[in-house]
Amino acid sequence: MEAMSGHSKWSTIKHKKATTDARRGKLFNKLLREITVAARLGGGDVKASPRLRTAVLEARANSVPNETIERAIKKGTGELAGEAAYEETLYEGYGPGGVAVLVEAMTDNRNRTAGEIRNIFARNGGNLGESGCVAWMFHRRGFFSIPRGAMDEEAFMDLALALGADDIAIEPDRYEIYTPAEDFASTLEELERRGVALEAKELAMIPQTSVPVPGNRVSQLLRLLDALEDHDDAQKVWANLQVDEQVLAAP
Repeated sequence: MEAMSGHSKWSTIKHKKATTDARRGKLFNKLLREITVAARLGGGDVKASPRLRTAVLEARANSVPNETIERAIKKGTGELAGEAAYEETLYEGYGPGGVAVLVEAMTDNRNRTAGEIRNIFARNGGNLGESGCVAWMFHRRGFFSIPRGAMDEEAFMDLALALGADDIAIEPDRYEIYTPAEDFASTLEELERRGVALEAKELAMIPQTSVPVPGNRVSQLLRLLDALEDHDDAQKVWANLQVDEQVLAAP
């Protein structure tokens, strides 16, 4: 188990971004789309489908009403009409400063979405690449965020050891635990059993290496990542940026 620290990671930046009403509405749609697709692929039993369980837990953590969640599951299983024929796709490219960017999307029109994503990259100093150009830099891993107020550092280290975490990070306002993707569900169950408060939990695409971003490129890069996240078909956006805390804090 290795502690990760130092420069800000994309997970830190995403965590600190304010959620506006407009963005929250888009988030609801993305969460419900994931629930519907997870139910279509793995059935509507939350206990039997780790992907569906994760999607439902994330939706509840973001205050999506239970009835809305249930409707999304039934759309996925075919009990209710109305599910669009979404397919999962991945867009890969580079942002300002050579940062690798990965966009996980669900679309009912692959050609339309590809064109729109390409335009977002081009308008914000980046470029959409070929399939496989950056995906190899990221590995799927379990990610858990615990508020610092939930426990002291010694208790957190004991918890991480008990969980068998393979990476941790200690941030000013929270602790982070990283696990192999296949251990995500069992780790989540154990954290719930212990009553540990979680600010975030997801199967994340974690970069294996990070690219330091010069201060004069940070604003442009963040505009690109924001624009990608705001696209209706984008489910998750990942990047391997490394930014100095002082640059982020500057007005």
